[in-house]
Amino acid sequence: MGRRTLLLIAALVVAALGTVLVWMYANNANQAAQEGQKLVSVLVAKSKIEVGTSGSAAQSNGSFEQVTLPQSAVTGSSLSSSSPIANQVAIVPIFPGQQIISQQWGTAGQTSGLAIPTGQIALSVQLGDPERVAGFVAPGSTVAIFATGTSGAAAGQGTATVRLLLANISVLAVGPTTLVSAAAGANANTEQIPAAILTLAVTQDQAQKIIYASGKTGAATFSGMYFALMNADSKVTVDNLGANGANLFK
Repeated sequence: MGRRTLLLIAALVVAALGTVLVWMYANNANQAAQEGQKLVSVLVAKSKIEVGTSGSAAQSNGSFEQVTLPQSAVTGSSLSSSSPIANQVAIVPIFPGQQIISQQWGTAGQTSGLAIPTGQIALSVQLGDPERVAGFVAPGSTVAIFATGTSGAAAGQGTATVRLLLANISVLAVGPTTLVSAAAGANANTEQIPAAILTLAVTQDQAQKIIYASGKTGAATFSGMYFALMNADSKVTVDNLGANGANLFK
C-alpha cells in the first residue's frame, strides 16, 4: 500500500472522527439547553388536513409527523399517536404546524359543526397576529384575555387601562390567516395586516363580556383585546386592577 494511499485513509479517518465529535458536541449542547425541561413527543400536522379526513387516512398519506417539544409548549390534549383517532374524522380544518388534539376529531356526523363542551357555547373573534401571540394560539390552547380601553373607577376615573378580562378560556378552532384592512396612524390610512378568526368555548356571561370588550358594540369604553397563551403553570388573577397611566411605573 503506497504512502499516498495511507495518507488518504488517515485523512478520511480524521475527517470522520471530526464529524462524530461535532455531532456529539451539538447533541450535548442541545441536551444542556434542554436541561430542566421535560420533553414531550407529540403529533403535528405536516400538511393541511381537510374536514372529513379520517385519522387513518391522514396517517397513511403522511399528514402527521412526530416532534419533540418542551412540556410548556404542549397543549393539554395533544396526541402522541394517531391510534385514538384512527376511526374518527377531522371535524375542523387542521393546518400545517398545528398540534394534533382530540377536539379536532369526531364522528362523521360532527363535521358540520364543532364539538362544544356541555353547558357552553361557541363564540368567534377576529384577532391580528400580535393579539394572538404571533399565531401560536391553536385549537386546544388555553388563553387569558386582556381588554384594552377605559373602565371607570377601575381605570382611574376613565383613563386608558389594560386589565385581565377572563382566564382559562379554551380555543376550539383557528381559521386560516388572511389579510384584513386596518387603520394605521393618525392620518387614518389603511394597511393590510394578517388576522385570523378564533372560536372559543365560553359561557353566556363570558360571551357577553368578550363581545363588549371587542369594541364591536359601538361603545367607546373598550377598543380591543389581547390573548395570552397559558400552560398548566400560568398564574393570572382577575382581582388585579390592571395597568393605567397612574400605576404603570409603580
